[in-house]
Amino acid sequence: MCIEILSPGLLTTIQDLGRYGFRKYGVIVSGSMDSFSHRVANLLVGNDEGEATLEVTLMGPKILIKENCLISICGANLSAKINNCEAQLWRPMYVKAGSVLSFGKCLSGTRSYIAFAGSFNINKTMDSKSTYLRAAIGGFCGRALKQGDIINLNKPTVEGTQITNKLCEINNNNNNNNNCFTSPKWFVSADFLPKYSSSPIVRVIRGGQFEYFNEESKSSLFNSKFDITPQSDRMGYRLNGCNLQLKTPLDMISEAVAQGAIQVPPDGNPIILLADRQTTGGYPKIAETISIDIPILAQLKPGDVVSFCEVSLDEAQELYIMREKNINYFKKIIGLKME
Repeated sequence: MCIEILSPGLLTTIQDLGRYGFRKYGVIVSGSMDSFSHRVANLLVGNDEGEATLEVTLMGPKILIKENCLISICGANLSAKINNCEAQLWRPMYVKAGSVLSFGKCLSGTRSYIAFAGSFNINKTMDSKSTYLRAAIGGFCGRALKQGDIINLNKPTVEGTQITNKLCEINNNNNNNNNCFTSPKWFVSADFLPKYSSSPIVRVIRGGQFEYFNEESKSSLFNSKFDITPQSDRMGYRLNGCNLQLKTPLDMISEAVAQGAIQVPPDGNPIILLADRQTTGGYPKIAETISIDIPILAQLKPGDVVSFCEVSLDEAQELYIMREKNINYFKKIIGLKME
């Protein structure tokens, strides 16, 4: 089984949940920007949630699906189509051989995740299939996909085969043999999704150097809006808004940084560190985005606006535990749907 890239789109890469255990050697984590959409897309096709997917940014690719294949698309609405039919998001789709998956106008969000049952038959680099573009490692030849690339797929898992069989049964019962794909009536409820928005309020806890900032800056962080600038990328979002300043100059030794950390360089314009963040940083950190809101950040694009509100560490942990319980419950629900 394989797919062929007919057109690559703006930026399409292979990503999993990241490359862990190598930061002490200076190797970044990388991985999917919106890990929630990535995980759900995999579960919908019977994959392990950490398997590799295609991360599509703003302008999607055109992909020839050469053999019958179970896929799902989650995340941003980039007007996906299979042949001339609107593709349905947040649900599994059994696509017939010879069909072409394409994308059009970006209606909401920034990044879509395409999961294929069985995932990609490619080698791992340092225990991960994620593409790190700057180092040209991982993914497909260490680069973004381009026209003519042919990517082999693994055989579907047992769960993927069960989902496929169920969709084939639906197709036969409905006499839809002329349709290019089959999907179930059920889909992922909006109540289960992060609160995606082009102007979200993102929850944060205080950063390690919060108290070193002057009172005006601490207040401005939680009472102002910040624009996502065009200088933003997978490494981090550069923000423009209120100027954040320290009480007095601070000499810092570089220290480890986490995804979602909000650093403030000397110019006072904060930077939110994301999937391709460096391993260490020497700028003071005014706040840290809570992990369950990072997918919300991942769906922002230049020109969008973000605000911040403070929560406690205990609340952040409780929200994380609740999300993980919901994802585990979601796995069980998919199993029940296949019975």
